[in-house]
Order: sequence, then C-alpha cells, then structure tokens
Amino acid sequence: MKSTAKNFEDTTIEVSKALGIELLELPRWNCCGTVYSLASDDLIHQLAPIRNLIRVQEMGYDTVTTLCSMCYNTLEQANQLVKNDPEKLEKMNSFMDSEEDYKGDVTVIHYLTLLKEEIGFENLPVEHPLTGLTAVPYYGCLLLRPEEVSIDNPENPTIMAELLAALGAHVVDHPYKLECCGSYHTVDYKEVVCEKTYSILSSAQNRGAEVVVLSCPLCEFNLDVRQKDLEKELAPMPILYFTQLLALSLGLDGNLGFDSHYVNPEPLLRKKGLLR
Repeated sequence: MKSTAKNFEDTTIEVSKALGIELLELPRWNCCGTVYSLASDDLIHQLAPIRNLIRVQEMGYDTVTTLCSMCYNTLEQANQLVKNDPEKLEKMNSFMDSEEDYKGDVTVIHYLTLLKEEIGFENLPVEHPLTGLTAVPYYGCLLLRPEEVSIDNPENPTIMAELLAALGAHVVDHPYKLECCGSYHTVDYKEVVCEKTYSILSSAQNRGAEVVVLSCPLCEFNLDVRQKDLEKELAPMPILYFTQLLALSLGLDGNLGFDSHYVNPEPLLRKKGLLR
C-alpha cells in the first residue's frame, strides 16, 4: 500500500472522501505477518496481527477495515482464534507485557464489505458509468477461504460482480475466479505463476473480458507483471484494483495510478470513452 500498490491506497482514500467515509490510518501499524500460520501450536506468529488490533483498541474504535485480501484474511483469522480461545488470548496478552491487553472486541471487515453494507452499491453516486467495458472479477484465495472468514459465498461469490454492475460495467463470470495466482512462488518458481496467470487470463479473455478486477496486491503483481513472460502466448490484458474503476466511475479526476501497471489500461479506457 505504501509502495507497489500505492495506487490501490490512493484511489481508496479519494473514493472514501467522495463518499463521506473518514479513514484513519493506524498509528504504529506493523505488517500483518502476510499469511496466517496454519500450525496448531504457533501463537508467536499471531502476535503481529493482534498488535494491530490492539492499535485499533487504543484509538477507541471497534472496527478496522483493510484493502489487501491477505491482510484481511490474516487479521480476521487471528482475531477469531483469540475470540474463540480465551486461554490463548490470555497467553498472548501475558507475552506482550508492554502492550495493553487485547479484549477481543474489534471487528475486522474488508473495504468491499464496508462499501456494500455502509453505503450500498445501489447508492453509489456514479457520474461516469463504465458503459461498454467488459470486466471479470477475480477473488483469488484469501477473501473467501477458509469459509469462517469469507466475505461472501466461498463457492460462488458475487460481491465484486455486484459492485462492477452497479458501476455500469458488463460483468462476465469465469471458472478461474477463485483460482490461486501462485502467491509467493513468483519469487522462486516463476514458471508456476506464469502457468497460473495464463490459465486465469486466457479463461477471462475467452469469455470476452477486457479487464480483470481484483483486491490483492500480490495477485495484481502476478497477473499483471508476469504477462511480460507470456507475450507470445497471451494478448495483453489490464489488471485493475476495484477502487481504480470505482474512482473513475465517480468522476474523480486525480491520478488513478493507471501508468504504474505493466499493462497500461489507459489505451483501452480511452477507446471506450471512459478517459478524457
């Protein structure tokens, strides 16, 4: 959010201002830990997400929202762990003796959920509908799995499709919308990620999609930047954060960060009459 996905954060801030949502950044936030530890006896890896929830508590609030799918998943799984196991919560509070005790009262929600429940997609003040743009939502893994933290039906999610439809886009479905992008294999097994990217994007293109819309910076990197390794097999396809298209449809004229993508979406958006 502060570097390679800064366009995600920037457009979210502008969208929130336009919708009357006041976002307060956590002071002294730390990395969420990036992935939720699956080991049954591994409390030490839950300290990072719980510390962030303590920061929310220190500010006097009871809800925190995230943009990154991975941050959402990690924070919410850790939160549910300590809420459902008082003994583990007590042990973690004892270990973090320089922090105030976490009381387990914070709610973690994803920004998509906030938009749907607090604003309502049908109430978005759309000025420039995304008419003529065919988009496919891509959820990946961490918004929907495990089921206990899913923001929607984990087998057939519609929340992002509902948002895009409300913005005026033509939405198409495809069977790879829940497929893993390859995640951190992009570092040491690039060929695995390239194979995943090809499957996901070729499926979308075969169904007439012109852009893929998502919520995870790692998914964005894998589906966008890894296209440079697939130039002979795959036509270029823009990969966008949902907040970028939301900002565009709300008529926000600031820098929406399109030029920071490997596949620049501006030529397509201009062709569709969506960019001046």
